[in-house]
Amino acid sequence: MNLLEAIRTRRSIRKFLPKAVEKKDLQTMLEAAMDAPSALDEQPWQFIVMTESAMLQRLPEHHNHCDLVRGAPAAILICGDQSLEKLPGFWVQDCAACTQNLLLAAHELGLGAVWVGVHPTPCNVNSLQTWLNLPDSVVPFALVAVGYPDEPYPEKINFKPERIHWNRW
Repeated sequence: MNLLEAIRTRRSIRKFLPKAVEKKDLQTMLEAAMDAPSALDEQPWQFIVMTESAMLQRLPEHHNHCDLVRGAPAAILICGDQSLEKLPGFWVQDCAACTQNLLLAAHELGLGAVWVGVHPTPCNVNSLQTWLNLPDSVVPFALVAVGYPDEPYPEKINFKPERIHWNRW
């Protein structure tokens, strides 16, 4: 699959087959995530990879919109590490680019994934920080549930030419 095809066909997958994701595939996704651009190349990200069923089952206790993770064989928590910042505040953009790379890599590998936002919702951020014993400088940004899709990838066209403005509004 080429890059434009991957961008156009990637979809959020919320139902997964009960099949483990290979560690090498998780590694490939993380490598792609870390290849994302970042402000001044600061790369302010940290990751927690969760593959233990007991942990995945407990995640919804710490995030009010991630029941779907219970059915996923893996989840990756992308965190912004403010101690690595060179430009304060840009970690959010950096982690967003990182998350998108991770999602595209999952799609390329034949995996399904869904981005569940964590930051900036204080109750989700604080609960995950406490539960996972994160350092104060590390802020949970996004949770990506990953697995083999148990639902079809629906075709959808998101292009809206009326939202494009050339040179001026």
